[in-house]
Amino acid sequence: MARRAAGGRGPHGDDFSFVSPAVKYVLFFFNMLFWMISMVMVAVGVYARLLKHAEAALACLAVDPAILLVVVGVLTFLITFCGCVGSLRENICLLQTFSVCLTIVFLLQLAAGVLGFVFSDKARGKVSEIINGAIVHYRDDLDLQNLIDFGQKEFSCCGGVSYKDWSQNMYFNCTAANPSRERCSVPFSCCLQDAQEAVINTMCGQGMQAMSYLEASAFIYTNGCIDTLVNWIHSNLFLLGGIALGLAVPQLVGILLAQILINQIRDQIKLQLYNQQHRADPWY
Repeated sequence: MARRAAGGRGPHGDDFSFVSPAVKYVLFFFNMLFWMISMVMVAVGVYARLLKHAEAALACLAVDPAILLVVVGVLTFLITFCGCVGSLRENICLLQTFSVCLTIVFLLQLAAGVLGFVFSDKARGKVSEIINGAIVHYRDDLDLQNLIDFGQKEFSCCGGVSYKDWSQNMYFNCTAANPSRERCSVPFSCCLQDAQEAVINTMCGQGMQAMSYLEASAFIYTNGCIDTLVNWIHSNLFLLGGIALGLAVPQLVGILLAQILINQIRDQIKLQLYNQQHRADPWY
């Protein structure tokens, strides 16, 4: 036993490592993928923001999507950078930062989902406020206009609560003092779509606000987009749950791999210290 000990090896040889290359490089490439995605997000957000010289009407959506994209991209970049460098360099400090940040993001998402469910009435009121703001600024921004038209077509709805909400817009306002040619109208995206119609009639919403619900329902969608959106959410809870799970799983996998790698690095440090302490011992 003394000869084996005198050979210069402890319970594990000097070439032994607790750090698994599989865990290390899976975590590295996992972070590298999202690191590259974050750079694309920042580039797209900056480009979209610079494309608009003046303040965009999209600001009525509470947060400018371009700024939101940049902020999310920068945060993702910083977090995944810690994960990339930490896993490659086997740095416990960076890996801990990565793990803690990812845990905070996961908990914030979970809290937002729970609060949105518990305070659904307040969430509905906020959505209604955003939609009404978007209606007011409909003609001020082409991107906002395209977004609203897309939503009304996809969900077969018109306005917030009803099609008459379009009277909030200065161009579609139904008061007698409004000189606009679009007075008492609604956007063409509110119109019932005819599959056989080769050319879209952009004037199909003329004078619809002056009609009753029954009369207007023969030409346009009279249901508001808020109720339609709520009904769609209730009908697609499994789909939304799957999307939420799809976002949560990579985060949980990243946290798990980071913690495994941290424990392996700590075990490796303990082994190195053990070998250093006993290497000078003649009976080691």
